[in-house]
Formats: sequence, structure tokens, C-alpha cells
Amino acid sequence: MTIGIGGAGSKIAAKLDNGAVLVNVSETELNKVPGGGRRILASVHAARGQFKGSRMNPEIGHDAYQSIRRELLDMARGDMVFSSTGGGTGNGITTGILNDLTKANDIATADKTSFGLILPYAKLESSEFVNNTIEFLTEPLAAAIDSGNTGNIFLFSNKKKFEEKVSEEHYNQQLVESLRMFLAIPEKNDKYRLLDGHIDHEDFALFMSKPYFNHFTYFDYDPKKPFGDQLDASSNPYLLEPEAAIEALFLLEVPKGGDPTLFYDILQYFASKDVSPIYSVVENPDRQKPLVTVSLLYSRKPAELVDDFNRISEGHAQAKVKKSLDQWVELEKMEVNLEKEARRAVKQRGEGEEVLATLRRLGKL
Repeated sequence: MTIGIGGAGSKIAAKLDNGAVLVNVSETELNKVPGGGRRILASVHAARGQFKGSRMNPEIGHDAYQSIRRELLDMARGDMVFSSTGGGTGNGITTGILNDLTKANDIATADKTSFGLILPYAKLESSEFVNNTIEFLTEPLAAAIDSGNTGNIFLFSNKKKFEEKVSEEHYNQQLVESLRMFLAIPEKNDKYRLLDGHIDHEDFALFMSKPYFNHFTYFDYDPKKPFGDQLDASSNPYLLEPEAAIEALFLLEVPKGGDPTLFYDILQYFASKDVSPIYSVVENPDRQKPLVTVSLLYSRKPAELVDDFNRISEGHAQAKVKKSLDQWVELEKMEVNLEKEARRAVKQRGEGEEVLATLRRLGKL
């Protein structure tokens, strides 16, 4: 089962899984999402809250989480949760899930929850999204990672969407198709003739249960070129760039009659990085060239991610201050001769000098 929380998370979950459970605090937003399965409306105790949503306020989302807490925690066991880190609903409800997982004891491997988190592109998205993300990374996500009670965490980035000016619909579809390539590894292991290694559903589930960041990618593999160079040039544009891998997994698909020993060069690359990957080599008759799908598990403290966001957030703040200063206009001091202005007004109205005499007597001139 796949769970989508908030607008962004629900749209991606629904594209990935027709049976996805979609969660929101806004009935209006919940009904806008095409596809997916069951819909859950989390209760908001505020006037018109069920229609207005969380308004980028994670506290509203977190309060609403309490109304569905037990049900959502039970559904999330062993499954994947999609959510944005910048919005109020996704951030707030996912914070609730992470906090509860952090406190849990003895979560079985099969019950570990993986998270697909959509991070804002800080250079172009709102400062509220960036600030919400910073709090999310430093508090609930950091604690959950330290507890070891989550599965893989996928850090999706909106960078490609904004830099290439891609529509949300198209971008979400591309992201989901990319993720499907990785998730299809155990099915391909079952479907195609096995040439070497082995990655079954249990192996894959164990890999997914580890509390590390996951960066996966795939590309046509040219055995005449160093694997490392090809891997570096083929990082997944929908995910944040990875750090040095702690663990790895790869599936190599070779054409019918292709060289089944190509994987040795890949193993040697990982050996040079002190990583022992799990792997599988299959014969795919539909392929014209070898295709490799690789997943790198890495550990990057949320504090380091926060530093990246803080630098950009600080730059935004400085730009706003400069803009405000540029727009501030100092009014020129005006010297006004009251008698002269009074004479001008009297002349315009056609009134006599007695008006001026009266003003002088009263001390107004």
C-alpha cells in the first residue's frame, strides 16, 4: 500500500498506485486528486478548516494527525509514505508519523516505513516552504533517523521542475516513472532468466528497510567506459545528489546472448569504495544494450541538509531587506510660507484683505 499526504504527496502516490490511500485536511483538495483509492479526511478544529486546508501551517496538519493517528500508523507499517516538507498538511501529518515511529520499540524489518519526501527548490519557492522544511529536517526527521525506526528515505527535489519549467502534472509523471524503475527490480528478477546473483522480494524488502537516504538511478551501461564515470554522469535528476555510499544494490539487464560477465567491472568499482553490493544479472530479450539500475544508500545528517537550506534562506532574507530599503523613500522637507500661501488662497477665492488681517490677529500668520 502507498500513502499520499497533503496535495503534493497525494498526487504522486495516486500516480504510482491506483489503490493509494490519500490523506488531507481539506476536503476540496482531497477531491481534486485524480486516481488513487481510499480518501481520508483528517479533522481540523477550526472554522472552515476542512475547506481552507492548513494554509502552509504545519501545526494545523499536526493537530489534524491526532484524529487519524492510530489508523494511519497501522496503514504505514511496511509501506511507503509520500509527502512534501514545505506544506502545512504534508509536513504536519508526516511529523506526527515520524515522532511516533521515533518513540516506538522493536519495529520489525517488514514493518519499516519508507518515506518519499518532496523538498522545495529553495531558490524559487516561497520562504515559508523553505522554513517549514528546515524545521522538519532538524526535528522529526533527524530524530527518526537517529532512532533507526524508518526504512529508506527518498529526498525528491523540485529543482528540475523549476529550472526546466516543467508542468506539475508532467513532472510528477516523470518522477513516478523513475521510481517504478527502481521498484521493479524484484519483479524483473522473477520475470527474466537469471544469469548471476539474486535479488528476490525478501532481499529487496530488507534493503528498503534500512534507515538511510536512497539515491537510485539507471542508464545504458557501456562496458568500454569506467562504470564510476557513467554513474557520476547519470545521477537521478529527481533526487538530491548522493553522498558516499554505505550500501548498494544493482540490477544488470543484458540482451539475449549478451555477455553475462559485465557485472564484474561494477563489483570492482564498488570494492574500490569499500562497498559490497547485493546484485542480480538477468537476460532481458527486449534490451538492445545492457541496462543497469543502481541504488546507493548513504547517510547524510539532516543538519548538513539544513545548512544548505539555511544558506539559501539567508540569501532570500537579505534580498528582501535590500528590496525594502530600495523601496523606502525619504520625503523631502518642505518649507512653507503660511502668509504667502494664505494670500494665494484668498486671491483664488476672491476674498478681501480683511481675511488676512483676521488671521494675523488670531496669531495664525
